Amino acid sequence: MSGTPRIVSLAPSATAILDAAGLASRVVGATVHSSLDRPAVGGWLNPDFERIEALDPDTLCTADDLQTDVTAEARERGFDVVHVAPETLDDVLDSFPVVCDAAGDATAGAALADDCRTHLDRVAAAVDDYSRPTVYCEEWADPPMAAGNWVPDVVRAAGGTYPFLDAGERSREVDADDVAAADPAHVVLHPCGKGERGDPDAFEAREWGVDAAVHAVDDSLLNQPSPALMSGVDRLARLFHPDADLPEPWLSLDADLLEPWSSASDTESDGEI
Repeated sequence: MSGTPRIVSLAPSATAILDAAGLASRVVGATVHSSLDRPAVGGWLNPDFERIEALDPDTLCTADDLQTDVTAEARERGFDVVHVAPETLDDVLDSFPVVCDAAGDATAGAALADDCRTHLDRVAAAVDDYSRPTVYCEEWADPPMAAGNWVPDVVRAAGGTYPFLDAGERSREVDADDVAAADPAHVVLHPCGKGERGDPDAFEAREWGVDAAVHAVDDSLLNQPSPALMSGVDRLARLFHPDADLPEPWLSLDADLLEPWSSASDTESDGEI
């Protein structure tokens, strides 16, 4: 590989990491789920390998065990693939230099991770003297599922207590008795893939006997293993501790530092991103 690496990101989290690290110009293609204006190469679990090949990438980025089959097929087709599968918040941060190394700049990823850790330290200091409310985070409604993986870490980073799962465990089904026994002060609805379409009224209609504030939160802030989790921590900390002297919400690198995007040499796609 010579020159600037050309990356096709098949994981929204990888796209977000590269964007936040200032490496967005190295992304020449992404899935239809990407917020970047790039040629589309299909969905997260059903990429179009012919479109990918036309973009002549040096490396593909994938993430999560759900993309194991996609990763295997891409490698069988001869593509170089960088795959990460973080399970905890520390794992997520550790993945940043790995993903950015695929784009030729692991140092940018390490700097991004350090910046996120500094922000988490500031949030922790701001909520340290406050009592920690019990929190139930619901990743899916039918059947109801308590969120796992890094979500327990995010709740604790925001100053809450999460008794349903340990960090790194996969999400699990729960019922009314499970949640009522924990007596949460906050219920956070973040159904995967539904943006902010968690429905507090529908939760209340279950009549689970839970006396809690019910919040609908954009799912990417809790479900995506990327710097978006910093915004998730910020959002939850403000819900749990509105009187705390919290730091300003986390922002990625200054926009003036980001590399400009040029598609002049890239194959066009009529896909929607």
